[in-house]
This record gives sequence, C-alpha cells and structure tokens, in this order.
Amino acid sequence: MMSNLSMLQQTRQSMKQSQALYSVERDVEGYLVHPEDWTLELAAELAAEENIELNDDYWPILNYVRDYWNENKITPDIRHVADHLAKLYKIDKKAGKKQIFDLFPYGYVKQACKIAGMQRPRAWSTG
Repeated sequence: MMSNLSMLQQTRQSMKQSQALYSVERDVEGYLVHPEDWTLELAAELAAEENIELNDDYWPILNYVRDYWNENKITPDIRHVADHLAKLYKIDKKAGKKQIFDLFPYGYVKQACKIAGMQRPRAWSTG
C-alpha cells in the first residue's frame, strides 16, 4: 500500500508534468499549434495522453520527424519515416512501416506526429 507521502509526491510530480501541456497552444485535436514549442517532457505527456509510454524504440521515429521538420518546416510523409527506419535497421521499407504501426497502433498522424509535436497534417496519405 502506498503511503500518503508517496501519493502526495506522485501527485505533485504528475501535476508538474501536466503543466507543460497547459503552457503550449494546441488545436482542438491536441496537436501543437507551434511545433517549435515541443520539448522532450511535452513528448512524454503527449504520449501519455495516447496511452503510450515512450522507450528507446520510439525515439528514432520521433527524432527523425523532428529533424525533418526542423530542416524542411513540414511534417515528413510516412514513406520518408519508413525509409529512414529501413536504412537505420537494415530492413526493407515494408518492415519499417510495420514498425511504425506496431509502435503507433492508431496511426502515424494520430500518434507519431502528435507526440513529435507536429501540427495536424492536412489531407495526405498516412500509409
């Protein structure tokens, strides 16, 4: 059984973490309005909203999306992310795409793009 002090500390930590979500502007679906507001802490909170606990498997995807956006100021299409994973892990693109959907079962746009701090991509294929 958890002590009152432990519960209080856990609640304080949770409140501290959730403050990052309230300090950034988001659209009605929860995507960041300004991708430059993204932080690692915010990624963890956005992931928690999607019932995802980030681990090392997620970061190659999230970092690629962030790097691509920083370089091009647009969200990469899933094809680019799958190609990146294929090269990184020496697998074929189909396996790269499967890895994306294994990690983000509700979709690249719905989960990966949101957690990476992207604006909601407009009308293009998610794979």
